[in-house]
Amino acid sequence: MSKPSLRELVLAPALITLAVTLLRLTGELLRWSPALFGREAGGGGSLVGIVWLIFVFGIYFALRLAHAGEAPARLAPAFGWPVLGLVLNSAVFAAAVALVPASPVTQLALFTAGSWAAVVIARRGWPTLWRVLLAYGFLARIPVLAIMFLAIFGGWDTHYAKPRPDFPAMGPWGLFFWTALLPQMSVWIYLTVVLGMLMGAGTIGVQRLMNRPSSAATSPAA
Repeated sequence: MSKPSLRELVLAPALITLAVTLLRLTGELLRWSPALFGREAGGGGSLVGIVWLIFVFGIYFALRLAHAGEAPARLAPAFGWPVLGLVLNSAVFAAAVALVPASPVTQLALFTAGSWAAVVIARRGWPTLWRVLLAYGFLARIPVLAIMFLAIFGGWDTHYAKPRPDFPAMGPWGLFFWTALLPQMSVWIYLTVVLGMLMGAGTIGVQRLMNRPSSAATSPAA
């Protein structure tokens, strides 16, 4: 069975993600429904957004790899290593908030370092899926980074240009670095890789349970 190349795996998901990103931007600029296209800082959990695609493509990539014979031999490491990364980075974030509650910039800097540490840790769980999700994460987030650059310097009324309310005042270059470049190239990559790996491992686990022969079918006839 031929193994799909990295390009074959990520091209269609990357194009779908780009289409959703452009739809989100259009909806915000044209002031469509706030429930779908929220313009407040952080996006407000709007229903139209690429964050939800992490779960969809985590499943998709796992199934494609399993079909090509690239599934992990054991699921415990496939779950355990991304969970460890998730727990450790959550602890970093909690510690940052507790130690420097008045400095969101410092919190973000620490969370950035923790995010990349978590990405590295998660790799051991399922290296093949990790590589695919890492590539997809960059392809998904680089267009967002470009939009944020235009939004920040153009003063667009979208969530792409708005920092969290407690963020200190700074010029557009500082805003771009701290609210766009660092989060998109660290925190969101981390979430894509770690959550995608957990969804992928869960999918293979369910698939193996469904394919396991029942005791009735395997027991000898009376």
